Amino acid sequence: MVDFDRETFRESRRLVGRLRELEARPAPPTVLAGVRDRLGLGDGYATFETPLGPAYVAFVRSGIRMVDLADTPADFERAYRTRFGREARRVARLPDALERGLREWAAGRRASGLRFDLGGLTEFEQAVLRKTLEIPPGEVRPYAWIAREIGHPGAVRAVGSALHRNPIPLLIPCHRVVRSDGQVGQYGLGDEAKRAILAAEGVDVSALETRARSGVRYHGSDTTRIFCFPTCRHARRVTASHLVRFRSSAEARAAGYRPCKVCRPGGEGDAGSDQPPAAPRLF
Repeated sequence: MVDFDRETFRESRRLVGRLRELEARPAPPTVLAGVRDRLGLGDGYATFETPLGPAYVAFVRSGIRMVDLADTPADFERAYRTRFGREARRVARLPDALERGLREWAAGRRASGLRFDLGGLTEFEQAVLRKTLEIPPGEVRPYAWIAREIGHPGAVRAVGSALHRNPIPLLIPCHRVVRSDGQVGQYGLGDEAKRAILAAEGVDVSALETRARSGVRYHGSDTTRIFCFPTCRHARRVTASHLVRFRSSAEARAAGYRPCKVCRPGGEGDAGSDQPPAAPRLF
């Protein structure tokens, strides 16, 4: 049996206490970020070109986490850290698959290769954003359409709030969602930015707002007897001589018209404005 003197015993206890203190302290964020980088799990970001100018895109291995038009890299890093509690590090170039997807998006095509990490959002918010991804470039849908499509027809204002909190604007195209009365509505990156990005995608914003003021919600074809949202690709093919305008879906149905199976209009435009409450820009 080994004999320890009292001083050695006290020193041992002090050492154990210090080790316990170290165990309770979290590692510095830079250490955690470095470990994630080495494991291929780090949060990276770079810039890409948009019709609104250069934007920052942050990503992890599972997909894109955030997009913003921050003024400086430091501003973007701060916003990312505030939202996710993690450090994002600037990278020299984007991963190949992400770069290809962004090129497709910039060319106005559906960027099917883009993957998104929506962790941290509620199931409802994720459902709203996934449904928004189904709206093709050059087309718009009302908030109420999203609510109906995801099985919550009464949650129009909640849909608007979820879109205002979208962490990946532009790529998850909340700019393609408008008010049920046809007005363009508000946008987290600014109302003028919404008009600019819609115009860049081929939407005639002036025509959109003119229809809204006139009360027209749907376009129909007197040859097919089908009615659509006016920006639907099928509605855009209807010639002026065969175009019929409707102020409500009830009016269209009463005239013997069926809803388009592609854009799936319902009664979204019948009740007037469904503009969600104004929300501040998040980033």
